Amino acid sequence: MERPEIDFPGDAPPDELEITDVVVGSGAEAPPGATVLVHYAGVDFESGEEFDASWNRGKPTELPLDSVIEGWQRGIPGMRVGGRRKLVVPAHQAYGPAGSGHRLSGRTLIFVVDLLAVS
Repeated sequence: MERPEIDFPGDAPPDELEITDVVVGSGAEAPPGATVLVHYAGVDFESGEEFDASWNRGKPTELPLDSVIEGWQRGIPGMRVGGRRKLVVPAHQAYGPAGSGHRLSGRTLIFVVDLLAVS
């Protein structure tokens, strides 16, 4: 798949995790706690500015779902390899409230995730 373009939402951020399948994959399903190989891009909901993307490093990233933000722990399971999913993650399911010590604390985040493999 090509690098995703993430549209600026321009409305109020959600209070709960929003999960949208952009492309439904046909491969293995990611179970809770799996290690996943993904390509992703993340932008700040309010500013639309990209804060991170595996695409910028030129290679996918392998992540154990047990060690990522809650929005990913809840938003990736059930996704199938070959799929692309958009996650809109409110601050309480990302890096916590403002002042929590992370540069993205207090921010609602949008991720577009391509699932390449599950182990």
